[in-house]
Amino acid sequence: MRVLGVDPGLTRCGVGVVEGTPGRPLRMVGVGVVRTPAEAEIGQRLLLVEQGLESWLDEHRPDLVAVERVFAQHNVRTVMGTAQASAVAMLCATRRGIPVTLHTPSEVKAAVTGSGRADKAQVTAMVQRLLRLDAPPKPADAADALALAICHIWRGGTTNRLQAAAQAAQAARGTSRAALLQARSHS
Repeated sequence: MRVLGVDPGLTRCGVGVVEGTPGRPLRMVGVGVVRTPAEAEIGQRLLLVEQGLESWLDEHRPDLVAVERVFAQHNVRTVMGTAQASAVAMLCATRRGIPVTLHTPSEVKAAVTGSGRADKAQVTAMVQRLLRLDAPPKPADAADALALAICHIWRGGTTNRLQAAAQAAQAARGTSRAALLQARSHS
């Protein structure tokens, strides 16, 4: 599976592509940052993020895009920009028919380091180790994007299987109820 991880941001939008499957060594395909000038108008910045992400999608053709779920921060301007960049990433992938999944920061940290409270340095060090890189990916936004991709490869399949099992169980319960009601109506 090839996953494009996106750490959304307006000034720096981290992007990282990882290939692999659970239980096997992972391979970094590419890593970088889509940058926009802070002094540019919001519309122009979002357009630059979109163009940068489209370029990454063209070049790397991922099977899935994993985006960091935006959470409430104290700085409303920062969270708004992050949410807008996140929406652009989801739109770009969905337009191409590429599935999108969202992962919380603590979920990503837990998947990569074993602790949902790990700091950026710990995440970066584990990303370097897991992908067998000579140097830590920089800046932190790039490392976070790789961590998102790793998280999805390791946890996404499990989450999808659990959701499918829950849906199958719910459907089976619905079928059992329908059969019971039908049996009662014939009595």
